[in-house]
This record gives sequence, structure tokens and C-alpha cells, in this order.
Amino acid sequence: MKEKLVRVGTTYVPVQDPNVSARWYAENLGAEINYQDDDKAIMNLADQSFFLVRAEQNESANFTDYKGNQRFSLTFEVDGIDTLYKLHNEFKSLGIQTGAIEDRGHAGENFVFSDPDGNKYDVWSELSPSFKKMRASFYEEV
Repeated sequence: MKEKLVRVGTTYVPVQDPNVSARWYAENLGAEINYQDDDKAIMNLADQSFFLVRAEQNESANFTDYKGNQRFSLTFEVDGIDTLYKLHNEFKSLGIQTGAIEDRGHAGENFVFSDPDGNKYDVWSELSPSFKKMRASFYEEV
């Protein structure tokens, strides 16, 4: 069966100050700022659009699981374990709140980091098979 939804195009992230957060995402994660005003910043990051939206105090994109653990809602993929370790070290050297590298019992390893507003993100050392295939076909065409 063909998927009805093709890809995630936009992720909305609650922040306290879109201008401050946009600068942080650009400087630390390499995001490209496309638009900014006092209510939101629109950025390109990881091949999708991120809207950093001014939110109420103490809002975040995190949630609490049934065991009481605060969880992230988004995982970024990197190409391989070496890349994961390099990025982990870079984030720590930049002063980004970065968790330990974990083996969660499945392929690859992960770590969690947070933005200044406390939004947690996961990073995984494996690229999804569909992305690998798409990337390989892109480079064959070039």
C-alpha cells in the first residue's frame, strides 16, 4: 500500500523569544533563517521547515511517558557512529546541554540534547533506509 503522507514538512517548536532562539539554532545547529518577526522564526533545518513560535512560559515540545520520564518528540539522524561521536563532542564543547551516548538495544547509538528553552531532541547514528536510497540516487544523477 502506498503511504498517504509523504514526509514531515514542518515542525513547530515552542520558544520564549523567537529571535534569540533562531540565532541559537543558526549558530549551533547550522539552521538557515528564512523569516523572523516577534511571534515566530521560520528556519530550514535537516531538510524541513522549523517554526519557532513564541509560546507561554514553561511550554516545550517534550512530553512525559507513563513511567514519568520526560521524552523528546523528534529524532535527528546522522550518517554513522563516528559522526554521532563527533557531533556529541561538538555540542558539549559549545555548551549545549547534551546527554550521554546511549546503546538502547537497537541498531546504532543515540544521545539527547536540549535547546535553551528546554526542548529535547534525540540524535541517532543511523540513516533511515529510504533516505539512504534517496541520497544514493541523487548522487548517481549528479
